[in-house]
Amino acid sequence: MTTDRHFYIESFGTIQLSAFRIGQSPFAHRYATDQTVFCLYCDRLYPVKMTPGEDPVPNYWKLRRGVMLYDVPEKPLEIIGPDASRLLGKVLTCRVETLPVGRARYGLACRSDGTILMDGVVMRLAPDRFWYVKANGEFQSWLEANAIGLDIRVSDPDSRVLQIQGPKSLHVLNAAMGGGLSEDFKYFHADFFDVCGQRLWVSRTGWTGETGIEIYCNSGPEPTDHDALWDGLLACGEPFGMEFSSSSSMGLRRVESGILDNGTDIEPGLTPYGAGLGQFVKFDKDGFIGRDALETADRSQLLFGLVCATATPEAGMHVHFNDRPVGHMTVGSWSPTLDAGIGYVRFDQPLPGGDWYGKTVFLHDRDGTPHEATVDTLPFVDKQKQLPRAVWSGSGS
Repeated sequence: MTTDRHFYIESFGTIQLSAFRIGQSPFAHRYATDQTVFCLYCDRLYPVKMTPGEDPVPNYWKLRRGVMLYDVPEKPLEIIGPDASRLLGKVLTCRVETLPVGRARYGLACRSDGTILMDGVVMRLAPDRFWYVKANGEFQSWLEANAIGLDIRVSDPDSRVLQIQGPKSLHVLNAAMGGGLSEDFKYFHADFFDVCGQRLWVSRTGWTGETGIEIYCNSGPEPTDHDALWDGLLACGEPFGMEFSSSSSMGLRRVESGILDNGTDIEPGLTPYGAGLGQFVKFDKDGFIGRDALETADRSQLLFGLVCATATPEAGMHVHFNDRPVGHMTVGSWSPTLDAGIGYVRFDQPLPGGDWYGKTVFLHDRDGTPHEATVDTLPFVDKQKQLPRAVWSGSGS
């Protein structure tokens, strides 16, 4: 049975949209109104704004200084069976067989020509059980096609994800567990915890570049009581000032943090080297799809950061160098921390005889007006990526 729901689309007003093949969050009824602006990712709706004119900056600062709760559309796929690590080792460029239980690792999947097909985080829940939390786009069929002849099962566990992000996020988790969060729960670690009385998988990951966690709900055989989890988390987070936010504040922070979105920032035809992700290609492992092409691929980086003091970059804006177009923006925003416009620039080709980093270029706004800008490395803020690695004291203080 399908139902029709009303969602606000800024360009067209209110339209009717069938819910067929679109997954609404089980938490949506706790925050959604007729003014909530939704977006679609992994065939799942998620809130990008609570009102059409929402200002993300106040919640951005609450995220940076405290803690915020987000309802996100991330979608894990489950790979389970004796050959699970063998399959993932074949389709991902990272090492999977060495990943311990209770750990997560960033993993790229490439086509045979070495271009990026998918990116995501692989987590090991048990020796023969993995989850791959994928980006937007189809990937289950790719796994299934490459699993022919292997003793595994690929499935969608239908797990909805909540993110708790910010310097106080571990305090909230500790409270939700009733205390006792171990000091060993570090960045890119994961485990099953009793969260607000329910056994759930929790990882120290996120989409903000801040200290944070992700909580994965169950669809069965012991389905999560989503309302009880929502109420319990907000109650545990209240002493730390935790509030719910749409993804608008998260979006500002993810750009500052240099987090790439597959399909938009990681454009079709881009290799890991072009995207600046060459460090995630491991040649000291058994063969993986795209290996031969990557061994001989051009190692030049084409995707960089861009900082502009006088304009806010937007996707599609052109970038010029020496009075000629040389690239375009894939995303942009105003950075409250840097008080400048920032974004990612995709160059058409390597700079002959040099590197794009540090070069002065000109961002052409929608009116064609040029604005001086500087090519930068990612991330823009917290260059050494120490914020998400914050050490938990174990005391909650």
